[in-house]
Amino acid sequence: MIEKPLTSEDVEFVTTLHGDEEISFVVLLQPRGDQADVLLRAIDDVAMGELKEAVHEGEEPEGTEAEAPARRGLDHSLTALRAAGSQAVGEVVERHPLDRLKAVVEESGADEVIVLTAPHYVEEFFHRDWASRARHRVGVPVLKLFAHSE
Repeated sequence: MIEKPLTSEDVEFVTTLHGDEEISFVVLLQPRGDQADVLLRAIDDVAMGELKEAVHEGEEPEGTEAEAPARRGLDHSLTALRAAGSQAVGEVVERHPLDRLKAVVEESGADEVIVLTAPHYVEEFFHRDWASRARHRVGVPVLKLFAHSE
């Protein structure tokens, strides 16, 4: 589960987690939705020392405007994973991402879930981040990783 396109560092990291084992990925990307809380994201930006990003947080596309960039990001991520030698399929999940994640785990027989996101300090503190919530729902181990920035 990702929230932005994978960087080359992210691809290298997730494709080498299990050594030379052949692995495949089902990538779920959730675009920023209308329900996203601009204030929480701004607090996270400030906590990371990214003041410029905090100021411009409300300028990022959300809702229906975020769909096209999300699809391009997913395509980029799948292409990068395949170029690294992994099998990869995916989808943009606009609603109920944890319900879809649970269904994908069941449908694919996944061994584990990797949640790759930017740090979300407020949500993590209250255990409301994707990884914490997924651990109670999917029935397989959930590995939480922080995404790299280009």
